[in-house]
Amino acid sequence: MALPSVEIPRYELTLPSQDIKVQFRPFLVKEEKLLLIAMESKDNKEIVSATKEILKACTFDKLDIENLPMFDIEYILLQVRSKSVGEISKFRVLCPDDKETLTEVELDLTKVNVNVDDEHTNKIVVDEKRNLGLVLNYPTLNISQAGFDMEDTNIDAVFDVIISSIDHIYEGDKIYPAKDSTKEELKEFIETMSQEVFKKVKKFFDTMPQLRHEIEVENPKTKVKSKVVFRGLQDFFQ
Repeated sequence: MALPSVEIPRYELTLPSQDIKVQFRPFLVKEEKLLLIAMESKDNKEIVSATKEILKACTFDKLDIENLPMFDIEYILLQVRSKSVGEISKFRVLCPDDKETLTEVELDLTKVNVNVDDEHTNKIVVDEKRNLGLVLNYPTLNISQAGFDMEDTNIDAVFDVIISSIDHIYEGDKIYPAKDSTKEELKEFIETMSQEVFKKVKKFFDTMPQLRHEIEVENPKTKVKSKVVFRGLQDFFQ
C-alpha cells in the first residue's frame, strides 16, 4: 500500500546580484543533514559539492548554481534555511569581551541581508593616462571549489582567484576579454602591476557584497555588552 505524499511549499526570493525572481522550496531532512555534515568537516570541496547539490534541488534546477556570485549562493541558502527550520534561529557565540564565555542568541534570519560597501567597485584603473585597467567578476561557486581566501599565504592560490575573476582588460576603447587570453598572459599582466594598483584589486575582494548581520550580545558573567558580526556560510550554519 503506497503511503500518502508530503506536499512541499514553494516560496520566492529576488537574487541580490540582479533583479531576478527565484522560486525555492525548504530543505528536506536528508538535505540539511548533508549540508551540516559538510560544514562540520570544514573541507571546502565537500562544502561546495553539498551546496551545489542541495541548491540545484531546492531551486528546481532552474539556476546556473556554479556560476552565481558567492553572495547569491549564501543568500539563497539562508532563505532556504529560514523556511526549513524557522525564521528565528538560535546560535551560540563567543563573547568578545573575555573571549571565553559562550552565550546563546536568537537571530531573525529574515532580517539578514547582503551588504555592499559604499567604496566597492569592480573597475580597477591601472594607468589613468593610458585609460588602462581591468574589470573583475565576483568569485563563483566554481572558483570556490579550489578554496577562496585572499589572505592565503600561498601567492599562487591568490593569483588563481584573481585571474579566474577577470572579465576583461581595457585600454582606451579597446577591450581584451579574459577568455581570449591564456592564464600565463593574465598572470603576467597582474605581476607587472604596482603595489598600489594591486591593493585596489585586493580591495575589490575585501569589500565585495557579503551576507552580513551585526547583533548585540551580553556576557552572562561580566554583563558587558558587545557587538558580534555574523558573515558567510560558516557563521549562519553552525
